[in-house]
Amino acid sequence: MKVLVVGGGGREHAIIWKLKQSPKVTELYCAPGNGGIAEIATCVPIKATDVDAMVEYAKKEQFDLVFVAPDDPLALGMVDKMEAAGLRAFGPHANAAIVEASKAFSKELMKKYNIPTAKYQTFTNQDEALAYLETQDMPIVIKADGLALGKGVIIAQTLDEAKKAVVSMMSDGAFGTAGSTVVIEECMVGPELTILAFSDGKTVIPMISSRDHKRAYDHDEGLNTGGMGAVTPGANLSAEDDKVIYDSIIAPTIAALAAEGRPFKGVIYFGLMLTKDGPKVVEYNARFGDPECQAILPRMENDLMELIDACIDGTLDQVKLSWKPGCSCVVVMASGGYPEKYDKGYEITGIADCGHIVFQAGTALKDGKLVTSGGRVLCVYADGATMDEAIDSAYEGVKKISFEKMHYRTDIGRTLN
Repeated sequence: MKVLVVGGGGREHAIIWKLKQSPKVTELYCAPGNGGIAEIATCVPIKATDVDAMVEYAKKEQFDLVFVAPDDPLALGMVDKMEAAGLRAFGPHANAAIVEASKAFSKELMKKYNIPTAKYQTFTNQDEALAYLETQDMPIVIKADGLALGKGVIIAQTLDEAKKAVVSMMSDGAFGTAGSTVVIEECMVGPELTILAFSDGKTVIPMISSRDHKRAYDHDEGLNTGGMGAVTPGANLSAEDDKVIYDSIIAPTIAALAAEGRPFKGVIYFGLMLTKDGPKVVEYNARFGDPECQAILPRMENDLMELIDACIDGTLDQVKLSWKPGCSCVVVMASGGYPEKYDKGYEITGIADCGHIVFQAGTALKDGKLVTSGGRVLCVYADGATMDEAIDSAYEGVKKISFEKMHYRTDIGRTLN
């Protein structure tokens, strides 16, 4: 099979790394790709959001499969347009990807189908949003309705912070048009947990759980980022815990989308909070999480292409997932200043000698050298029989990689509770 993966981050590097192991895959392409992906696939300089150019390229090259990995092209209907052009594509249609593209939609879906989540209100009028805040307890969560690279969520500790967050989204355009509508919801308390699942629109199979670390700095301080690291498993859940999450959240979500005429085929992300009242949904994503994907795929013993085919063909009920035992950890190495302003173009050294799997994200090849080209530059993967072994091993790999002004958290996986 000749396969094109759309995207250019660490998630896409992990997907391509895993697809390369499939005996079904003979040729791998990535658009736009990055410096690390270029070592194992042919990179093509087409932006992931340039839907028309991507479709034309895919038609010209006659790919057997197009894997649409990032949120933006999914929301823009790239899978729909690939299929309309006669191409086989993996990922949800736009009308199902809306679970991520609109937080207001996903909250209404959960309310309608009694899927546990935080209490909330949605606003398109700034004055009404500010007046509502006056009646609420702090802390409180302010969310931009649309896609904002994982950064459109503010946990405001005070009323003043909450009002500033609303104004920055609705008037100042901090997240562009994504913030023209805001969702204000109660601040849930408890450990966070991510569960990714494969779905063919009817059957849904959860993967191993993971825990993302969103804040930029140790002790969960600083601004939200796209993710500074992740571990698997994300919590020590019993079989009964797994059943509660599946029966109350995972299966009902897929059934709800099907009932709404929006069958979800692809990978769906459940961001959960384990509250004292039970698990509740924080958010949905319509694709593999990043960096959770990088922590999960190396532990998967299945052929990823077989799972993709099962999701597309509606035969997921015939599949059983198999996992390497133990735990895993990925530590993201970022550019200094991320998620705000940062410099690019610094040479990266030590990857070849670090002895670990390294998934690259914000990297590029320049004059034969690998250099930084983004906020999250790369992540180092390790696994082990215990969580401590996996974490310690990942940080041993981190210490061998270097670039100017690099930044990483030193407590990934250490703050599980």
